[in-house]
Amino acid sequence: MSISFKDAFAGHDQMLLFRTARASVLANNIANSDTPNYKARDMSFESMLSTERNRISLSGSDDQHIAGQSSLAGSDELLYRNPSQPSLDGNTVDMQREQAEFTQNSLQFDTSFMFLDRKISGMKKALTGGQ
Repeated sequence: MSISFKDAFAGHDQMLLFRTARASVLANNIANSDTPNYKARDMSFESMLSTERNRISLSGSDDQHIAGQSSLAGSDELLYRNPSQPSLDGNTVDMQREQAEFTQNSLQFDTSFMFLDRKISGMKKALTGGQ
């Protein structure tokens, strides 16, 4: 029985890539908060799930199990954020919202990293016999 890293990581590696890309987009929004006519951008997890690349199929041990598939690919499409209160110069960056989204994304990155770290340490224990 061979070990597949794609199956073993359960998508947490792809989630780290998504969280890294989203952090970059949110940081770009914060950096351009004073740029006239700058439109705030974001990436959504839902749009990432709707892409057809890098599909992961769930394994089943019985023919009667439902075949489930999930897509965990980074979406190249950035979404525009609807401003709650646009400024007079056309900038749609809401600094408080961007900072809150960036903080939440950072916490979710840390959580995904922790899950991935535990998966790797579990595999190391399995390979070394728990030592």
